[in-house]
Amino acid sequence: MAEIWHDEAAGAWLAEMRSTAYAFGRADDGTALRHLHWGAPLARAALPGLLATAAGPMPRREHRLSLGRERPDEYVPWGGLRYDEPSLKAEFGDGTRSVEWRVAGHRQTREGPVSTLEVDLADTAYPLLVTLAYRVYDGFDVLERWATVRHSGDKHSADKHSADKHSGDGATVVIRQAHSANWWLPDRGGWRLRYLHGGWGGETQLVQTALTPGKFVLESRRGTTSHQLNPWFTLDPDGTATEEDGELWSGALAWSGSWKLAFETNPGGRTHACGGVNDFDWSYRLGPGDELVLPRFAGLYTTGGFGAASREWHAWQLAHVLGRGDDRARPTAQAQAQAQAQTRAQSQADPPAPPPLRPVLYNSWEATSFQVSEAGQTRLAELAARLGIECFVMDDGWFGDRDNDRAGLGDWSVNRDKFPRGLGPLIERVNDLGLRFGLWVEPEMVNPDSDLYRAHPDWVYHFDRRTRSLRRNQLVLNLARPDVAEWVFATLDRLLTENHIEFVKWDMNRPFSEPGWPAQAGHNPERVWTDHVRSLYAIIDRLRAAHPGVDFESCAGGGGRVDLGILRRVEQVWPSDNTDAWDRVKIQEGFTQVYPPQVMTAWVTDSPNFLTGRELPLSFRFHVAMAGALGVGGDLLRWTDAELAAAAELIATYKEIRPVIQRGRLYRLASVSHGPFAASEYVAGDDVVVLAWWGPQPLAARPSRVRLAALEAGARYLDAGSGQRHWGATLMAEGIALPEETAATFGSALVRLVRLGPE
Repeated sequence: MAEIWHDEAAGAWLAEMRSTAYAFGRADDGTALRHLHWGAPLARAALPGLLATAAGPMPRREHRLSLGRERPDEYVPWGGLRYDEPSLKAEFGDGTRSVEWRVAGHRQTREGPVSTLEVDLADTAYPLLVTLAYRVYDGFDVLERWATVRHSGDKHSADKHSADKHSGDGATVVIRQAHSANWWLPDRGGWRLRYLHGGWGGETQLVQTALTPGKFVLESRRGTTSHQLNPWFTLDPDGTATEEDGELWSGALAWSGSWKLAFETNPGGRTHACGGVNDFDWSYRLGPGDELVLPRFAGLYTTGGFGAASREWHAWQLAHVLGRGDDRARPTAQAQAQAQAQTRAQSQADPPAPPPLRPVLYNSWEATSFQVSEAGQTRLAELAARLGIECFVMDDGWFGDRDNDRAGLGDWSVNRDKFPRGLGPLIERVNDLGLRFGLWVEPEMVNPDSDLYRAHPDWVYHFDRRTRSLRRNQLVLNLARPDVAEWVFATLDRLLTENHIEFVKWDMNRPFSEPGWPAQAGHNPERVWTDHVRSLYAIIDRLRAAHPGVDFESCAGGGGRVDLGILRRVEQVWPSDNTDAWDRVKIQEGFTQVYPPQVMTAWVTDSPNFLTGRELPLSFRFHVAMAGALGVGGDLLRWTDAELAAAAELIATYKEIRPVIQRGRLYRLASVSHGPFAASEYVAGDDVVVLAWWGPQPLAARPSRVRLAALEAGARYLDAGSGQRHWGATLMAEGIALPEETAATFGSALVRLVRLGPE
């Protein structure tokens, strides 16, 4: 059972997870929290000794030789003799721009398999309260952290302090920088950083670099998570970790807007990773009683290498993240009492049920583009049903004056020229075919050529007397405005109420620009960077509550909005607009470093590919898409009878292996980063699935066998395709044979194994 233990006498806390530990404690004078440990299990008796080395206030003079040995601030306020990247920068009404605080209290709660600790830090002179939160989960090594910044002045009595309005309870506190968490790494010498970078059509490319003294920053300034970088990382000492072995520390930020991660090695040789909301062009003003809840920042430690870290991220997300909303709200007194009254047996109840398996879907975009009609979509749905598709999604072009990307966005009413009878008859036909019906929307966007923009040109982000930059002929609606947010919710709520829609593909095809709000000039318009995202989350949360039978997919011109924050509110995400299967092998390998296959939407599209022109076999395209949540996006009207028959057979096979792919443990057997060959293994109970893919290469260069992992050495495994039986030890030592190829071309293999019982 995971729990957070408090040594009251020593003033220290120890988060005990499945096989790792995290510790921090209060300095003697209570003016600081010191980081103590993050890594291997730690004996409770060791806490006082660790804290003794951190006792007392920070030295008033810097001693160069001691910098690397001191216990650093758990959460670094800007002020005093602190020169590390700060966790918090604040400005008070009288111009003071430094923070001094004391530990003001703590609370612990237990709800089912989750334990949460909150520690309050109160400024010694100003109305500022920062609450650090720590959360652990039974059966996992993930530690989730975040901070809440509050103006602790009394909102109702603020006017009484008007005489001292520049420094008293009624004064505004301006937050200039606020990180969700600060992660100190142990002293291990040098560090290798691995992270995901890319761009449109080439998202989630895995890259690595050695950290050197100084600061290395990853960030998005685009208002979205971005195609260019993803808020996840791993750090391993001196680059010694491998896929199968080695110490590493990993972190993932749950935020779908502009973010920043900073990795700093200070002059004393200590390295830390910190981050959260990006402070670029941002500040947040807090009046009395206001608070700013910062994004969650999860971290984990493992000794099992990159593969073990990925499997831990996947399993934790399936159990505690996907589609589960935001449960950070402070429990009521009654709820706290009930939680404290739970018995140990109750706290060790069964883990949360995994989210439902993702259906096989068909999306009409690549078949029809904007030229949708009731007859055309019906014909595609009929062909999709023949293949065994389970959800039919109509993409762009069904609304407003939408014949291209230059008009119609924002006018979310059915185009009566294309659908004279509305959407009802099409949806009814799709349902009669045994399919769920889904619809594409892009609610945060508007075309200047639209009725909405003509009525409300002030609803978009813009600066007075400055160009309103277009991208894809559209502008971004200001969701930070309450009236805009309410309009978006009401529009989608009406659409879902009036039509039997069971799947929503929520797109966002451009980042922010000119993030202005002229009507709020002088009243903190910079808050749009955070308020837009918080409003987006609130809209989706409200829609899910009002329409519990609707699933959501996050898309942002491809993989521009993939992170733990949006995954709390959707069932799946679109990793990239690039559907070329060979390119997708690398994109998907990077994606699954942190995000589980179940959420990774992967389509089979036409050959040659619309983007790359590459021609690939149908089986290859399917085998790549089978590595995630399978979808089909090709123009089925152009597929031959033989292709339709082959697709139906492959989809039937996928449905059989789907539980293993979507819920099993993923082992990367070979990486495309090392050459034109990749292979993945999925294990769930007695079932094993292996997918392998290769590209053009000298015939002798492609492996003829691939070694498997995580099997029971003394068990026999039945190959469902060949009927052969293999010992687990043999499969792990010598591997399983791949199909022989007579030409250097693209190829793939699917192998299904079942562990046999005693003979």
